Amino acid sequence: MQEVPSKKERVIVYIDGFNLYFGMREAGFDNCRWLDLKKMVQKLIKPDQSLEDIKYFTSRVSNDPQKQKRQANYIDALESTGVKILYGNYQNSAEECKRCGHTWKTAKEKMTDVNIATNMIVDGFNDLYDMALLISGDSDLVPPVRATHTHLKQKRVCIAFPPKRHNASMANVAKGSFTIGRKTLIDSIFNKEVKSKTGYLIKAPENWLP
Repeated sequence: MQEVPSKKERVIVYIDGFNLYFGMREAGFDNCRWLDLKKMVQKLIKPDQSLEDIKYFTSRVSNDPQKQKRQANYIDALESTGVKILYGNYQNSAEECKRCGHTWKTAKEKMTDVNIATNMIVDGFNDLYDMALLISGDSDLVPPVRATHTHLKQKRVCIAFPPKRHNASMANVAKGSFTIGRKTLIDSIFNKEVKSKTGYLIKAPENWLP
C-alpha cells in the first residue's frame, strides 16, 4: 500500500522586534543586528512544519535621522524576503527624578504587544496556523498565549526567547519554549548588500555585521 504523506504543521511566526533587538544588544551580539529573520526562522522550525508567514512588529524611531535611516534600511531588507511589517508607535512622555525634581522627555514604544496579541488570536480563529511561534520575552503577552490555548484548543503557541529575555511566566503558559542561541543568529546574517523589492541595493549599517 502506498503511504499517505502526513500533513505538515502550519506555522506563523510573530516577532517582537524591539524585544529581539535589545535582547541581542544586552547579550553583546551587536554584530548580529543585520539579521535575516526568514533565514533564522527556517533554522528554528522542523522538517515536518511549513512556514506560512512571518510578522515583524516594530515602531518607527523618531528624532534621530541616523537611527531612522538604519531602521528604514533594515526594514527594506526584511521586506525583500517577504517578512510582513506591522507598526505600533512611540508615545512621548516625561520622567521625573523623585529626589531632585529634574524632568526629561522620553519616548516609549506602544501597541506592539496589543498588535501581536490581536494578530495571533485572529489568525488562530481564522485557522491560518496550527502553531504560533512567538519570538519575545515580554510577559505582557502571557494573557493572549493563555487565551489562545483556552479558546482555540487545536492551536498551540511555542516561544523562542531572544537572548537575555527568558521569562518563566511565559514559559509556563507556552506549549514549548527555548532561547535563540548566538550560533543561530550568526548563521542567519544577511549579505553585506541586499537587493530591495524595487531593485536598489541596501547596505548593512556600520558595525552590524560579524
